Amino acid sequence: MGSKNRIAKHILPIILKDRKEGQWYVEPFVGGANMIDKVGGNRIGGEVNEYIAEMWIALEAGWTPRSDYTREEYKYIKANQDKDRKLSGYVGVNCSYSGVWFTGYAGITQTKGGVRDYQEEAFRNVQAQSPNIKGVDFKHAGYDNLEIPESSLIYCDPPYANTSGYKDSFNHADFWQWCREKKVEGHTIFISEYNAPEDFTCVWEKEVKSSLSANGKGGASKSSTEKLFTL
Repeated sequence: MGSKNRIAKHILPIILKDRKEGQWYVEPFVGGANMIDKVGGNRIGGEVNEYIAEMWIALEAGWTPRSDYTREEYKYIKANQDKDRKLSGYVGVNCSYSGVWFTGYAGITQTKGGVRDYQEEAFRNVQAQSPNIKGVDFKHAGYDNLEIPESSLIYCDPPYANTSGYKDSFNHADFWQWCREKKVEGHTIFISEYNAPEDFTCVWEKEVKSSLSANGKGGASKSSTEKLFTL
């Protein structure tokens, strides 16, 4: 949900334009890793959901999940998430409807366009992505307690205001203040959102279709204007 895969080709050249040699690229909201997997060099990916963080750590180390978890397995894993945290992270997203955390089982489904195996599609995507995350230092941390090297290049893709929730409530005012503090500390920072406070500058925007929407409802495909801000 809210993947940046489709717009990465537009915003990454802007974000990386003045990146210095050896400079750390940091994503405090790594999510589906659809931006950081297209960046080279020193990389840190922070993820507040400990299960998804464990999934990325395991995938980066070479772990291979299955592509065919049953509905019964899905229910068991959902009810016993701490038994195998990396597996819970994988199943919670890749085997769930619309990729939303344990929102409902997704398997082989008859759609208007024919039969689709959503788990197989997700598995293939993860397998294709895995080589591109080698070397990423994935960490279980919220944006506000992630250790960030000096003078880093930070890209944030936080939960958008007035859209479908992610896992917990999110204080947007605190986040924007944190961004200001990072700038004062000497970091370069970019943020994806629909809107930002007046002291942030929009450096790119484009209308895209997404399951997230600025009208506050998720699920169906809607058009919203994605924007990239800096400070």
